[in-house]
Amino acid sequence: MTAARCIAAALAAVLSVALGACASTARYTGPAPGAPGAETPGSASGSNRPHPPAGAGERMVDNAMAMLGQPYRYGGAAPGGFDCSGLVEYAASGAGIRVPRTALEQLGAGVPESRGNLQAGDLVFMHLAHKELHVGIAIGGGKFLHAPSTGGYVRIDSLAAPPYARGFIAARRIIPEP
Repeated sequence: MTAARCIAAALAAVLSVALGACASTARYTGPAPGAPGAETPGSASGSNRPHPPAGAGERMVDNAMAMLGQPYRYGGAAPGGFDCSGLVEYAASGAGIRVPRTALEQLGAGVPESRGNLQAGDLVFMHLAHKELHVGIAIGGGKFLHAPSTGGYVRIDSLAAPPYARGFIAARRIIPEP
């Protein structure tokens, strides 16, 4: 093995250990969706937001779909590499929607939505074995698009498949109804 390959392999090993989470590894300790203290549709904080252009959810999904196959990169929020929350921010921005940068901040955006009532562009949040908080974008049909983890690529997965089904903790609608 050449010196360059040894260095590259060592760097990859260090990065995979150090960068095992999305842009935030903080544990979510806020109220469960629908619990007392959780924001509800029509609450004051949700009603004062500007409305994004019509079709924003579909545009958000299209923006994320265009990034399929891009590599996971911790802190990444642009073509060339994304972490989970960076993909959400990138796709939303291209659809005229402002969202915070980290998964934990995104969990506080918008309004709670039930898992059974997801629409294209809704955010889905889960706790996974190596991530305290992971976020993806609902695309319909029980599927979501996300940047999974180090060594992975932007891809589509099912919310009904392990580990996502048991790790699901919340969904948020960031595109308000007109």
